[in-house]
Amino acid sequence: MKCQSKFLKTALLMTSFGLVASKAFCGGTITGTVDASIPKYKADAVVYLTGVKVPVVTKQASVDQKSLVFVPHVTVVPVGSTVEFKNNDKVNHNIFSASAAKKFNLGTYNPGMSKPVTFDKPGQINILCNVHSEMSAWVIVTENQYAAVSEHDGKFTISNVPAGTYKINAWSEKLKAQEASVTVVDGKTATVAIKLAK
Repeated sequence: MKCQSKFLKTALLMTSFGLVASKAFCGGTITGTVDASIPKYKADAVVYLTGVKVPVVTKQASVDQKSLVFVPHVTVVPVGSTVEFKNNDKVNHNIFSASAAKKFNLGTYNPGMSKPVTFDKPGQINILCNVHSEMSAWVIVTENQYAAVSEHDGKFTISNVPAGTYKINAWSEKLKAQEASVTVVDGKTATVAIKLAK
């Protein structure tokens, strides 16, 4: 009988913990579209939130080099994250950045090699190659993990956002940054339309 009672107490405790945990991880979703005065810039815009008061969850990302092109062209990571710069090309590359948010130079490295960089400050970092001046990419470092890169049609989704009202920003390589406001409700989807212009 004591055993059964102890089991029931444990089961109830675990159930209540599960409810607390699920509530803690409950959030809303933001979807939307980036519209640009120059249609090709609908893609590769970074949409991100500011003012979200939660611990930052870092991530691991990678940028590859193939046929003298950085893939992807734009990468977004939260502050403190590490990006692995791979060389899957047939030639040597030298990856560097002179951007204020992160200055680094990885030196020249051979095909098949990979080198990491940790980004410890928010900002826009232009990635270049000393060997091939035509190569360029961007790493956008945000203050939190609530960010996305727009698809070719301008669509984006940011998931698991804590309930609240936040500033939502958009960065583009060629067009002016925009800022708007969005309210997120647990279990709901908020839709945002963002316009970029010269």
